[in-house]
Amino acid sequence: MIALRPMRESEYPAYLQYLIPDYAAEIAANYRLSEAAARAQAEREVASGLPDGVNTAGQVLLCIVDPSEATEKLVGYLWYKPDAAMLSAFITDFHILSAHQGQGFGKLAMALLERDLKAKGVTQIKLRVAGDNDRARHVYEVSGFHVTGINMSKVIGEG
Repeated sequence: MIALRPMRESEYPAYLQYLIPDYAAEIAANYRLSEAAARAQAEREVASGLPDGVNTAGQVLLCIVDPSEATEKLVGYLWYKPDAAMLSAFITDFHILSAHQGQGFGKLAMALLERDLKAKGVTQIKLRVAGDNDRARHVYEVSGFHVTGINMSKVIGEG
């Protein structure tokens, strides 16, 4: 059993401790930047996307939790941006903590999100997944997502 609940301000620093290095590693691997440059880019993008942290207007930060035990257990994080005009939501970040991966929590969280968004009138969920993230792609595909395009990049100015 899991639940989605709004992230608390006190939980935001721990979220950033996961998000920044994880996103920087993705940037370094997929865009061929140095670790330092990738870290700086990740920090800039997250600061731009969440200038007011959990209170950033137009962004939704959730904790994926298992409330079935005496003490609520954090299972993962979910960040999305709703678009009322398009009746859609774009998932910016979705992460199941490594200790809880492979237990079906990702699929359950996607199903809960879909149910919650549908109740709000959302008709489409969009996301981007890194090309080398097979685990995430599997979760999305079994949750009913399909590929709508392929992002490509080329670093210019190098010999």
